[in-house]
Amino acid sequence: MDEKQRKKQLIKEFKQKQIEEFEQSLPMERKLFEKLFDYLDNKFEENDCDDTNKMTTEFLKKNKIENIQLILNWLSENGGYCDCEILANVEEKFE
Repeated sequence: MDEKQRKKQLIKEFKQKQIEEFEQSLPMERKLFEKLFDYLDNKFEENDCDDTNKMTTEFLKKNKIENIQLILNWLSENGGYCDCEILANVEEKFE
C-alpha cells in the first residue's frame, strides 16, 4: 500500500469513527430525530420561529419522550438553541 492509499484509508477510518461516535451520542433513536425534523418542517409552514424550542418540546411530549431536558441539552450542544436552528444546524448532521 503506497502512502496515498494509506492516507485515504486513514481518512476513511477517521470519518467512520466520527459517524459512530455521533450515533452513540444520540440521546434518542435516529428515527425520532428524523420525525422531529419533519414535524418542525411542517410547523414552519404555518409558524415562525419564536427563538425557543417550544415546538421541539411539544413534539417530544407528544411522543412520550421522558428525557426531554437531556435531548434539549444535546440539541443545544449541537447548534440547536431554538426550533429553526435545530432544523438549520442539527438536521444536516444526520445526512
